[in-house]
Amino acid sequence: MRQGGSSKSSFPLAPTRSFAGLLFVLAAIWYAASSQNNAASYLLLFALMSVFLVSIPRTLLNLGGLQATAESIKPAFAGQEVSLPVEVTNESRATRYGIALTLPDLGDAGEHIDEIPAGKAARTVLRFPAATRGEHQIGRLHLTSVYPLGFLQVLKQLSTPQRYVVYPKPAGDQRLPAETARSGQRSSRRELGEGDDFAGVRAYVRGESQRHIDWKAVARGQALMTKQFTAESDGMLYLDLAAVQLDDLEARLSQLALWVIEAERARRPYGLRLPAAEIPPSLGESHLHGCLHALALFQ
Repeated sequence: MRQGGSSKSSFPLAPTRSFAGLLFVLAAIWYAASSQNNAASYLLLFALMSVFLVSIPRTLLNLGGLQATAESIKPAFAGQEVSLPVEVTNESRATRYGIALTLPDLGDAGEHIDEIPAGKAARTVLRFPAATRGEHQIGRLHLTSVYPLGFLQVLKQLSTPQRYVVYPKPAGDQRLPAETARSGQRSSRRELGEGDDFAGVRAYVRGESQRHIDWKAVARGQALMTKQFTAESDGMLYLDLAAVQLDDLEARLSQLALWVIEAERARRPYGLRLPAAEIPPSLGESHLHGCLHALALFQ
């Protein structure tokens, strides 16, 4: 999903730290020129002031015609980095130079783009830490430039209503809990396994064993499919928040997140039980992210 940034301000101009140095130099030259009545000093003073004044409209125009588009953000685990892909398009007829992108609401995380030709686009990735689990929103994106001299900074503020999810940090005991039947009762069910009974095919999941791929279907030009078999089982693997023997809620959610990842890695069908929701046992990337998403949003 791509979110186009909409402008909320009209290129405010502000001095940089280098501007104070420029004023000091100009004041020193003026003092030397006036005290000694030196024509060369006056000429240098007027030349420097002229260059500075001419640079002001160039600084203001350097953000003209720029639009930023924020793309969808992939979920991350707490403690990792969140990556926000951004595409900056130059819709003007002139090349833009020295564009900086920052996220002021997230510790001024930023990247720098040296040059964007006319009618072209440049892509970059803004990275910032995923501090806490849950759903978060990026409110503002700033485009700034100090081109060409660095004495003045022009700012363009964009609204980027982009949301992202931070999963709990996986931590705890890697050993999966024992299989448990629903409501504490043992039952017999048919599940994915390595039995002798063919139960159909499903889409191949990257990374799993290729032993059960339907190669005859591949030879006919079809997509990769995995053969499924059934086997008898006495119970099902449910990862239950109430069964985690830890005092801290965040530690319990981290333990469940780790078990979800380990169960997926072991290719053991697993379900998730939370006080207000239950996800039935399954496997696959969508099921993995569904469980982690539920843990991230748990209150």
